Order: sequence, then structure tokens, then C-alpha cells
Amino acid sequence: MNYLYAFVLALLCVSPSWGNEAASLADDPVVEQRLIVISEEMRCLVCQNESLAGSRSDLANDLRRELRTLIKQGKTDAEIREFMVSRYGDFVLYRPPVKPITWLLWIGPFVLMIAGVIALFVYMRRRNRDISSAVALTEEERKRAEALLKEGDK
Repeated sequence: MNYLYAFVLALLCVSPSWGNEAASLADDPVVEQRLIVISEEMRCLVCQNESLAGSRSDLANDLRRELRTLIKQGKTDAEIREFMVSRYGDFVLYRPPVKPITWLLWIGPFVLMIAGVIALFVYMRRRNRDISSAVALTEEERKRAEALLKEGDK
């Protein structure tokens, strides 16, 4: 039994040396670095809340392969972005340009926040007004309330 434990322990100590280093995704590390920089600025069209660099969807893999091809063809970053926007629209960019078609995208959250603050302010003022304008108790209602309170203390 001790030999079995010794064998398993020896196997565990040796096993990390069997692993291989991960293969590089590109032959050229410069191309890969440039791909990462460009794809971090683009949105995965399937995941939508994840960058193209971080997504593992099939479409993201295809788009990264396309970007590698464009980089190897000598295209500039601006030309690559133009290609992606012409093909998939401004939505593919994490920071779309400010133009009439994207105004809602840029200004919409602020408009919603301001509308929410105004609605909250109106609600609070109306509620405070309703509370402060509550009808005062008559003398008979006040005496009855005091009697109920005294009765509850017993």
C-alpha cells in the first residue's frame, strides 16, 4: 500500500513537466498584439456586452480571423475600423462616433436620468403636500384617539 502512495506522489510531482506551452494564435506576435488592441475597441455582435477580444463565440472567432487577415494585408487601424463599420454598422464599436444617427445612444441615458430625477422630485413634493394638508382631527376624534391609546397601554 505504501508503494502505491509513493507511486502516486511521484506521478504528481512529475506530471507538470508533461505539459506543453500554449501555441501562439498568430505566427507574428506583433500582429497578435495589434489584433488585441483593435478587437478590444469592438463589440462582439453575438454577446453585445463583451469585447471582440474577450468573446469566445464562433462569430467572434471568425471576425478575429478576418482582422488578422486585414492586418497582414497591411491595412491601418482606421481602415480596419472603417471596414468593420461599413459591414456591421456603428454598433460594432464600443465608442461609436457622435452623429445624428447615434445621438440617442449618447444622450439617451442622460435624458432618462434627468426624467427620473424630475419624476422623483414631483412625487416627493406631491406626497409632502398631501401629508401636510391632511385634515386636522376634530376635538371628538382627538379624544377618541387618546382613549384608544390609553386602552392600548393597559
